[in-house]
Amino acid sequence: MKVQEPETQADESTRGALREVPFMGVIWVVHEASKRGFWNGHPDWCNLGQGQPEVGPMEGAPPRISDVHLEPADHAYGPLGGTDELRDAIAAHYNRLYRAGKQPYTRANVAVAQGGRLALTRAAAVLAPGTIGYQLPDYTAYEDMLELHLARITPVALRTRESDGFRLRADDFERSAVEQGLRAFLFSNPCNPTGNVVAGAELAELVAICRARRVTLLSDEFYSHFHYTTAGEPAAGPVSAAAFVDDVERDPILIVDGLTKSFRYPGWRVGWAVGPRAMIDSLSRGASSIDGGPSRIAQRAALQALEPARADQETTALRKVFARKRNLMVERLERMGIRCQPKPLSTFYCWASLENLPGELSDSRKFFWAALERKVMTVPGPFFDVNPGKRRGDGGESPYRQWMRFSFGPSEDNLRLGLDRLAELVRGA
Repeated sequence: MKVQEPETQADESTRGALREVPFMGVIWVVHEASKRGFWNGHPDWCNLGQGQPEVGPMEGAPPRISDVHLEPADHAYGPLGGTDELRDAIAAHYNRLYRAGKQPYTRANVAVAQGGRLALTRAAAVLAPGTIGYQLPDYTAYEDMLELHLARITPVALRTRESDGFRLRADDFERSAVEQGLRAFLFSNPCNPTGNVVAGAELAELVAICRARRVTLLSDEFYSHFHYTTAGEPAAGPVSAAAFVDDVERDPILIVDGLTKSFRYPGWRVGWAVGPRAMIDSLSRGASSIDGGPSRIAQRAALQALEPARADQETTALRKVFARKRNLMVERLERMGIRCQPKPLSTFYCWASLENLPGELSDSRKFFWAALERKVMTVPGPFFDVNPGKRRGDGGESPYRQWMRFSFGPSEDNLRLGLDRLAELVRGA
């Protein structure tokens, strides 16, 4: 779903030869809130739509990194795929967490990019002609990312079912891979917006299917460390397809992650891709025409964040604090009559149904405007009904019209304030 208010559209005479690119998802939400006085950090606004975690000091976490020492070489262009130092650190990070006793990743299996979306943009740009699958609902940015390449690739949607908790089932994936002749499959896991996660034996099966069918899995794992039990406790550790790769050079698994979510440094714009060196070489060559390579300054700072003791302290604290906020949001939303399906096992989002709310509040778009009047930001569900080029012939309204993504990314005090205002909104209706 692409939404643009009439007053923000430019006519062709002022846009010139540039195509119109509508705001999507949380970017549109922030744009609308900004018209009404919102700015990041505004004490009287509650951004329950935000796509970043709280970035300040956090209980149990190490102190925030606030400075970086630069070497003279840091003022020059860096390698397209990232510095050797950071690529070594990222490979070591994956080997330590997921590859104990297995074939290790090396720096040749890592490409650094200026953020995760850029890493995925590189991957989309170098895909060979063919069919690429994606799940629904999923991350809004995939729509335009894939739409740019419709002359070369054919996107095929695999809609997950509410009865499965919107979780991708391995048998559904394999059936689609065979029937549609998929060459690649892109999905966020853990999933934005549903807060679900394919893990353990299910993830191992998915990787095995990709290995056997030679389907390139583009696994967007930016929420890998936000992992909770069904009881709402912090899980023992993170989730990654890297744990189930047999051969790091032959298995067609490309993993994308970074410091944005799990390390709470979104402003650094440090992301990476991990996979077979042949794929990594293609990504790096693609970077020569797309972006020219990542910032040396951000990469220098990233080395501190990935020091093992610091990384483990940060991500352990993250799971503890965000599990608590997850439980708070689920309990408060369900008390309002907003049904969380599923209760999130990962990320910092609740994917929730408004169907039981009174009157117009059961429509996510109407709910959005009503909440915005109370200085609370949310993201309507249809934004996650990804449809590149509007080629999918579903027709009619999105099945996510009554669904909303709520974020527990903000600090707990701000989260409570936002939930209080939503409760007042529902009571008033």
